[in-house]
Amino acid sequence: MGSPFKDHHTLHPSLARKLIPWTFYAMLPLVLFRVYLYPYPLHHTTTTILTSSSVSPPPALSEDETSCDYTDGNWVPDRRDPLYNGSTCGTIKEGQSCIAHGRPDMGYLYWRWKPKQCKLPRFEPNTFLQLLRNKHLAFVGDSMARNQLESLLCMLSSVSPPNLVYRDGEENKFRRWYFESHNFSISVYWSPFLVRGVEKSNTGLNHNQLFLDHVDERWAADMNGIDMVVLSIGHWFLHPAVYYEGDQVLGCHYCPDLNHTEIGFYDILRKAIKTTLKALVDRKGPNDSGFDALLTTFSPAHFEGDWDKLGACPKTEPYKEGEKTLEGMDAEMRQVEVEEVEAAKMNSVQLEKFRLEALDVSKLSLMRPDGHPGPYMHPFPFAYGVAERVQNDCVHWCLPGPIDTWNEILLEVIKKWEYESRREQ
Repeated sequence: MGSPFKDHHTLHPSLARKLIPWTFYAMLPLVLFRVYLYPYPLHHTTTTILTSSSVSPPPALSEDETSCDYTDGNWVPDRRDPLYNGSTCGTIKEGQSCIAHGRPDMGYLYWRWKPKQCKLPRFEPNTFLQLLRNKHLAFVGDSMARNQLESLLCMLSSVSPPNLVYRDGEENKFRRWYFESHNFSISVYWSPFLVRGVEKSNTGLNHNQLFLDHVDERWAADMNGIDMVVLSIGHWFLHPAVYYEGDQVLGCHYCPDLNHTEIGFYDILRKAIKTTLKALVDRKGPNDSGFDALLTTFSPAHFEGDWDKLGACPKTEPYKEGEKTLEGMDAEMRQVEVEEVEAAKMNSVQLEKFRLEALDVSKLSLMRPDGHPGPYMHPFPFAYGVAERVQNDCVHWCLPGPIDTWNEILLEVIKKWEYESRREQ
């Protein structure tokens, strides 16, 4: 027996042929309207509205992307322009603005660091700001900390303008910027020893004084308002200094006019880092929300001659693999820093909300003798010919320049932490 509904739900063939074209013409305006408003493939999508309080997390990383030795690699040519330049970023310290100061060769801008085990992606400003939304990042240390900070600011400013909201001192030693788009703050604290110290001056001491059992309160006093800190020290430990622990003088470095024992600076650097990392471990963070810390390892200088003579750092290309090895003082400084970070990680393994890493940039920085300002730390140093004395900077880095790679690796570490946090949830 047939279905009782057959006669009511089956169209006559001639009627169907007439209705199908009219149905198509009736639907066509709706389809065109949809394509005009949403010019993407008509598959199922989910629309997310981003606000300051809710934001989609960045794409999840694979496990392979979270384990990479960024120290093992080489510099390879890269045709892409930097994310910024001296005219697009207003936070570059004058002495590092090599292009604006007339450096004639531009080849140093077109290299990228290629790790052997994985890829190091180009810096993604939006991803960085998204991961640090509602947080406060501080760079603490010497002028290398400031150099790295200004590199990061320039890369971030390519997508979001920072506002300078705090400044203390004529030499820009304490500053803070605010990215309103992401409620993100970034600060720099001048603290060349990380521990409490008195710097030598032209009118007073001709040596530094370091108090190794006290962290420097000029930055430590703000720790409870900081979510992540990047530390950087090393070069100031090469200067003459007297070292104290409590009320006792431990000794000194290069102080022939003082009645103190010469003890060098490697163990002193170790004590300073140990005191600093212990202070970070003891920190609880705002509302016990946790704390992240990184220590950027020692960045070698590249003086090949006198600092005040032409050609102090004359290279125009990176060293090739095997052409230069990390050794001597450079290797010792890096080793102390890496060892103390690993020791602090072991001592804090029971702390769920404390993360610490060494941002190991010593080798990749060693291989970039071409990336320093050299004589272009001053504007157009040869405009009137070559003077007998030409001051050179073969320590800090041109902006843009190789130091931008430090912040690419910094972002990868933060992405790795984000991946691990999600995996644990």
